[in-house]
Amino acid sequence: METQNSEIRIYVACLAAYNNGWLHGWWIDATQELEAIQLEVADMLEASPISDSEEWAIHDYEGFEGAPISEYQGIESVANMAAFIAEYGALGGKLIEHYGGDMDDARTAIEERYFGEYARLADFAEESIENAHDIPDALRPYIDYEAMGRDWEMSDLLVIETGFEQVHIFGSH
Repeated sequence: METQNSEIRIYVACLAAYNNGWLHGWWIDATQELEAIQLEVADMLEASPISDSEEWAIHDYEGFEGAPISEYQGIESVANMAAFIAEYGALGGKLIEHYGGDMDDARTAIEERYFGEYARLADFAEESIENAHDIPDALRPYIDYEAMGRDWEMSDLLVIETGFEQVHIFGSH
């Protein structure tokens, strides 16, 4: 799997300060343990120019590779997403994005249905067919692995592209 190169972080802002015309908030490393993130949010609120501030929101984020983060997303959810992306890189973020933020579906896909990374979908089709069948050399030029891969993608596969010649293949069920 790929590792994440950029920081995975959130910008948490104090809503009391924001509503009173102040921009007060901190960038927080989202790959920390849940308690550490919660402590940083509490410290940010304590440092607010508005006394006794309690409410916060996520006003920005970086490094989530397409995974959706909402303004009022819970810190536990953010920490789980960040840990998944830190472990699986861009593929992790794209899976979370594909499943609409559902971490259970993203984790099930990577742990139970992942076939691997290929340069092209046709390479996966070719490998799959040739591992399952003894193809005579005389027939090889007539097999259209590109078309086969496209057909499989429409019916049986989840295909996620994370970069040039980085195609990840998953079973759909």
